[in-house]
Amino acid sequence: MLIILLAYLGGILTIVSPCILPVLPFVFARAGRSFARSTLPMLVGMAATFAIVATLAAVGGGWAVRANEIGRWAALILLALFGIALVFPSISDRMTRPLVALGSRLSERQPGEKESIWSSAVLGVATGLLWAPCAGPILGIIFTAAAFQGASATTSLLLLAYALGAATSLALALLVGGTVFARMKKSLGASERIRQVLGVLVLIGVGAIALGFDTRVLSKLSSAQTASLESSLARKLGASQQMNETTARTGKMGELILPVEGALPPLDGLGPWFNTSPLTREQLKGKVVVIDFWTYSCINCLRSLPYVKAWDEKYRKDGLVVIGVHAPEFAFEREPANVERAIHDLGVRYPVALDNGYNLWRALKNNYWPAHYFVDAQGRVRYHHFGEGDYAMSERVIRQLLAEAGHAPAGSLTGISAAGAEAAAARNDIGSPETYIGYARADRFVSPGGLVHDQAKNYAAAPLARNDWTFEGQWLDGRQSARSLAAGAKISFRFHARDLHLVLGSASGKPVRYRVTLDGQPLGSDTGMDAKADGSGTVTAQRLYQLVRQKGPIRDRTFTIEFLDPGAEAFSFTFG
Repeated sequence: MLIILLAYLGGILTIVSPCILPVLPFVFARAGRSFARSTLPMLVGMAATFAIVATLAAVGGGWAVRANEIGRWAALILLALFGIALVFPSISDRMTRPLVALGSRLSERQPGEKESIWSSAVLGVATGLLWAPCAGPILGIIFTAAAFQGASATTSLLLLAYALGAATSLALALLVGGTVFARMKKSLGASERIRQVLGVLVLIGVGAIALGFDTRVLSKLSSAQTASLESSLARKLGASQQMNETTARTGKMGELILPVEGALPPLDGLGPWFNTSPLTREQLKGKVVVIDFWTYSCINCLRSLPYVKAWDEKYRKDGLVVIGVHAPEFAFEREPANVERAIHDLGVRYPVALDNGYNLWRALKNNYWPAHYFVDAQGRVRYHHFGEGDYAMSERVIRQLLAEAGHAPAGSLTGISAAGAEAAAARNDIGSPETYIGYARADRFVSPGGLVHDQAKNYAAAPLARNDWTFEGQWLDGRQSARSLAAGAKISFRFHARDLHLVLGSASGKPVRYRVTLDGQPLGSDTGMDAKADGSGTVTAQRLYQLVRQKGPIRDRTFTIEFLDPGAEAFSFTFG
């Protein structure tokens, strides 16, 4: 019930989002009409349409997005006709073409004629198709849950609650606007002029949406405008989860009090397995088990990997079984051959199982990479930890569970070292967030004209503020990644961190050469594991590449990577 309330309140907050501005003229154009027969059907149609389209997107992925793009253009045509009929009612009187007549029918009624509920609902449907870019962080939480835990009736209910929240805020705005509208008509006696002004505003809104102003500009402002409000709301309602959440307490004698969190779910649906034959829950009875959710291009997972490997090496003889459950983030991480190569390159010797269907992930209600679940010898989950860090506590849990099983270990881990991408991050110096390149989650892209979805485009550079990024040259941007179409294509990012990593691959499987610069100069001593002093390197596999590790004081720097061959595929930036 709490998350439904949170979704509803998150929807209400959309009214303060700048990207709602192009939608407001369509709503205010109904001011002064019957609430029950005009305003209410329009708002219901808008909310229902958004919930349906959003549910399809959660279930269907890319095809639903493309379907909604078609729906957006159909909605724009319909609302443009609505605006024209408001501005020029004589046109709809003279013209007999079906679409114009439809626009007139939806926007006008004859004297004494009752308001058409269905025409208002159709306008609501059109408005709902245009409204998705105003989604805020709470809607993102709902989509993430649908992606990893499976879309369900609950997903639709949450989306409907979010949509009804936004419809509520718009209804309140319309009531206020309707009062102002009525007073203006009464005092000015200019209802015809006001109606024409509203028609102009509708057409301006249509133009803004058609040019992508709502998605490329205002939706970015929307995220900044509402993120803090929605996050604060989630915290106050107790619905947010913090990283590094733990459930252990210390007893009077210094021992850990580890509550039973539930039974380890069956391991059905996992596989293929590496470094072992398939394991079952029954086979693990009597063993202490650590479940490590990871994916091999995740920088946080890589930085925790030295500790997980050390636990396996130190405590395996005492009855510890570490299982790496590989839950993919990107499509290439679903390929068993890619995972097998990564396991070999990273020196992982404990059992690893693919969870491409997120079966165990959903069963444990997990939401994080990395995430560690600690299971006692009776098959009960006794402790969990999300994210990096707090390794001493995790080791302490392992030792206590082994002692409970009658295999108290001698000694503890000392001096774990790591190099390259596995080395600990310089957390105090990180001023740049993980940034995705595929348009589904891209942010702060500033090349002129914005990202074009699933189409080739010749991009140009632009001035960069911190955490802005651009393309140069010919690129095709998809939902998860972007592909360079010609030699000389570039990506630039203005960042603040010691380390810069980029998840890269080759679309053709052939090596792709690249050259990296910092502030236009060769890397010199600031090289990562995957670049030389002159900035040169080669994409040979789909994985995370560490391209920059600064040796001097950390400040804002402009990173540029130029691909000397076509066919590079770029997924995301991470920092350390």
